[in-house]
Amino acid sequence: MTENIEPMYSKVITTLYPVLQRITFRDWTGMENIPRDGGFVAASNHISNMDHFPLAHYLVASGRAPHYLAKSSLFKPPVVRQILHGTGQIPVYRGTSRATSALSAATEALERGACVCVYPEGTITREPDFWPMVGKSGAARLALESGVPLIPLAIWGTREMMWPYRDKLPKLLPRKLIHVAAGPAIDLSDLRDGPIDARKLRTASVRLMDEITRLLEDIRHEKAPDTRFDPRTQHAARGGDGPPASAGRSETKGDG
Repeated sequence: MTENIEPMYSKVITTLYPVLQRITFRDWTGMENIPRDGGFVAASNHISNMDHFPLAHYLVASGRAPHYLAKSSLFKPPVVRQILHGTGQIPVYRGTSRATSALSAATEALERGACVCVYPEGTITREPDFWPMVGKSGAARLALESGVPLIPLAIWGTREMMWPYRDKLPKLLPRKLIHVAAGPAIDLSDLRDGPIDARKLRTASVRLMDEITRLLEDIRHEKAPDTRFDPRTQHAARGGDGPPASAGRSETKGDG
């Protein structure tokens, strides 16, 4: 590790690292793009409730301890709450007057030189073939307001460990092949001067989701749809064993 981390984090890493080594095969690329020091935002697609662990494995192996923005309900069980607070994870109070406190806490962490890990879609993708959806503005806002790098990541393979909307418990064996890739920092140089407005946030978010999608295309050896699924206007019903054949999409990639 290249940074000082909380004692609780060290204990969790010591416990989980060998477990993850045994239950996954790893196809990791782009680790040279992870900053070795200083604060940065790591932004990944989200396809399963198991994403957090392989992403953390990848980032820790790259020398950085991730601090996730996690929904506040995860902090309720006493033991889990102790672990999450002890490792510096950041609760998100959605739909409440405390919702903005997560961004403030994340900004403070970035200023201390931490890696803050964000799922810019805000939830597990509803896109029928598990491509990234339209991104929310949180990751872009954090990077622009803090002046830190915004690093895109893509993950694939975690659905084999835990299928979203169906599995209650993970399938840890046999070992699963998990792909994680990181790309170079998103170029935000033309957006950093002056006030941060809706146009800048949208432009930065589209650039981010375009790059995450490109990384995922390389992993999957497939081409993503030309327009991106938007859960605000379209809905994809999930079946018991897999995604439906089709659903609506609304954002053209690269429209920044």
